[in-house]
Amino acid sequence: MPDGAPNASYAIDIQPLSGRVAISRAGTVLASSTRALVMYETRLPPTVYFPPEDVVAELGGPGELQTFCPFKGTASYRDLLVDGERIDDGVWIYADALPESDAIRGFVGFMPHAYTDLDLGANRLRDAGEGNIGGPLIDWLMREAAGLDTPEAFTAALSEKLCQQGIALSRLSVMIWSLHPMIVGKNYTWTRGEDEITTLAPSYEIHSHPAFLNSPLRHVANGKGGVRQKIGTDYRDNSFPIIEDLRASGATDYVAMPLTFSDGRRHVLTLTSDRAGGFSTADLGLVFECASVIGRFYEVFMQRENAQVLLETYVGKRTGARVLGGDIRRGDGDDIDAAIMFCDLRDSTALEERLGRVEYIALLNAFFEVVSTVVQQNGGEVLKFIGDAVLAVFAAGDDPEEAKAQALNSARAIVARVMAGDGCAHSCDCAIGIAYGRVTYGNVGSRERLDFTVIGQAANIAARLGDYGKTHGHRIVTADDTVGSKAQAASMGAIPLGAVALHNVSRPVRCYAVPASAAAFEPKCRTEPGARIT
Repeated sequence: MPDGAPNASYAIDIQPLSGRVAISRAGTVLASSTRALVMYETRLPPTVYFPPEDVVAELGGPGELQTFCPFKGTASYRDLLVDGERIDDGVWIYADALPESDAIRGFVGFMPHAYTDLDLGANRLRDAGEGNIGGPLIDWLMREAAGLDTPEAFTAALSEKLCQQGIALSRLSVMIWSLHPMIVGKNYTWTRGEDEITTLAPSYEIHSHPAFLNSPLRHVANGKGGVRQKIGTDYRDNSFPIIEDLRASGATDYVAMPLTFSDGRRHVLTLTSDRAGGFSTADLGLVFECASVIGRFYEVFMQRENAQVLLETYVGKRTGARVLGGDIRRGDGDDIDAAIMFCDLRDSTALEERLGRVEYIALLNAFFEVVSTVVQQNGGEVLKFIGDAVLAVFAAGDDPEEAKAQALNSARAIVARVMAGDGCAHSCDCAIGIAYGRVTYGNVGSRERLDFTVIGQAANIAARLGDYGKTHGHRIVTADDTVGSKAQAASMGAIPLGAVALHNVSRPVRCYAVPASAAAFEPKCRTEPGARIT
C-alpha cells in the first residue's frame, strides 16, 4: 500500500437474513424472527442480531459490563433468564449504534455461552473476512518503534505513521495514569502542524475539576466504554463539552477509546479528524486492531517511569537512580565521604496524645515536607524516614566543605521554618544532629528484603548528637569539624559544648550548639491541575 493511500483492509457489512431464524438453549427458544440481521466484520466470525420484540427469553436490566467499538459504539450487556437459570452477561445491545452500524441499533446479540443452537433456516453464512493488515503503521510498529526511548517520541512517530496510512488525523492524545504521589498521570498530545508534543502532568485535584468530571477521559477510564462522536451529530449519551471546543477548531469526528494495560488498568487514546465525513470504518478498524500493541509500548514507557518515581519517592532520587542502574544485590554499595544529618521531631508522643492520630499524622507529614524541601534545596537527599525522624545525606564528592555547609544550612533553615510554624497547623519543635565522615552507602539486609542506607560512625554520631540536643535543650548539635573555623562558628552564633560523651560512641565528640538561620525560605510550590485534557 503506498503512503497516503486509503486504508481499506477493515470493513463492516450488515445483511438481512431470509425466512425465519431462531436461537435456543437446550431446547428452549430464546429468540425467533423473520427480520434477523447478520453482521460480517473483518477478522471476526459472523454475528446474528435479533429485533428486541422477537426475543422471547427474559432479559435482566443493564449490567455494569460495557465494551466499546469505534464503529459500532458502546455495547451494554444484560443477563439472560432461561428456565430458572441466570446466564450472566448473556446478551449485548448497541442502544446508540454509530452511523456505520445503525442497522443494528437496539438489536440483541447473544454471547456464545448463552445458546446451544442457532437455526439459520435456508441461510448460509459466508466465511469471516480475514483481511490483511499492512502499510506504514504496521511496518513501523514491527521494525522501528522499539527504538524510540521516550513516550513523546513514540507519540509523534505514531501520529505521523497514522497520517501516512491515509488516516485524516488532525490531533491525537494519550492519557496514561501513573503511580506518583503528586501527579495523576501524563497526557501527551500531538497536533498537526505543531513541531513538539504537548505534555501535561495534572495533579490529583483534576478528579474534582469540572472539565474532567464531564470529559471523555473520565468516561473511558471508569469503564463506561469508549466515545465516538461525529461532530455536529447529537448523541444522547456520548456528548461532552470538549466537543464544542473541537467543533470551533474545525473538527468533524472524535474518538476516545481505552488502552488497556496488562494489569487491567484503562488508559485513554483519543483521535480527532477534520476531514469532511471524519474517520472511515477502515481507519478506525486499523487503530482498534493495533490498540493493544500501541498500549504495550506506552506500558513499557510508564513501567520504567513508575519504577523511577516509586524508587525516588521511597528511597530518594540519587539512591533510586543507583537501584535502577543495577545496584540491587546485598552488599552492593560504595564507601563515600558525606555529611549526615539526623532530624527528629520533638515530643512526638505527647503531640499524638494531644492532637489525636489523624491530626498528628497531618502534622508529621507537614514536618517531613519542610525537612525534605530544605534538604533538596541544599543539594542533599532524604534517605529515609524513621518513625518521626529524617535521615539525610550530603555526599562530599570533591568538596567536603560544601557538603558540610549544605548540611549545616539545611539544619538551620529547618529549625527556622519549624519554629515559625511554616507549613504546620500546630506548633512543633525538632532536634538535629550533624556529623561528617566516611560511611558505606549501599544495600544491607536479608536476601529477600534489602534496605539502601548509610552505615558508619558518622551516621551513629549524628543520631546521638540529636539525642544529646533533646536532653540539653539544643535544637542543632553538630560535630566541630562541620562548622569551619572558630571565627566562622562565632559568626553564626555557635556555642562550643566541648567534648561530649555520647551513648555507644567510644570517645567523646567535640561539638557545637548552632542557632537557627534568620534567612527566609519560600514555601514550596504545589502542583496545580493541568489545562483541559482530551
